[in-house]
Amino acid sequence: MELGASVTENIIIAGDSAFIHDNSYGQLVSCACKGILFEEHRNVIENNPAFKDIDKDVLKAAYSGIVTLVIEAAKHDSTAENLSTFLEDCKYTVDRISTFNKIFLSQKSHIQLLLGKVGSSFPHIVDVEWRLDYYIKSNNLEKIDSAVYLINLKTEEPDEQTIKDIQFSCTLEQLQDLVGKLKDATKCMEKIAQV
Repeated sequence: MELGASVTENIIIAGDSAFIHDNSYGQLVSCACKGILFEEHRNVIENNPAFKDIDKDVLKAAYSGIVTLVIEAAKHDSTAENLSTFLEDCKYTVDRISTFNKIFLSQKSHIQLLLGKVGSSFPHIVDVEWRLDYYIKSNNLEKIDSAVYLINLKTEEPDEQTIKDIQFSCTLEQLQDLVGKLKDATKCMEKIAQV
């Protein structure tokens, strides 16, 4: 689970007792889980008396960090050990780690069900088969001498267990163009992940 620098900073703020008091921390994690699960609990921290002594900007940053952590941990199916290691790196105390794990793990399956219903996604490529055909001549022309790549992408939908085929043919130039665009897309995704 890799999170951006600003998110990690907000998570560190949530774990720092100088910003979020020990008696308010459990309530913060609880509010974050409820806010994810129930729309009517999304802005519950603003009027919650448990947070009246905490600076509003600090509270919003900490809440944002905890919400992001909860969603990412549920998305990656993180275990108590994974979370403990991550939170230790964020300078959390043993008590706060235990509190977070207790609250989050009790809600994890519900959050995962909710995340499974969010949006649609494209099929994932799980395998590729290819073949090179070389055409020497055709019925219309005496001599062709061209190579054609036959590509078969094996894909699966996130909710389905069946594998579907996407088949197409292309020339060497078209295949090189496709590979170049895939490399560009990969670089763009890596840049987005680092933000």
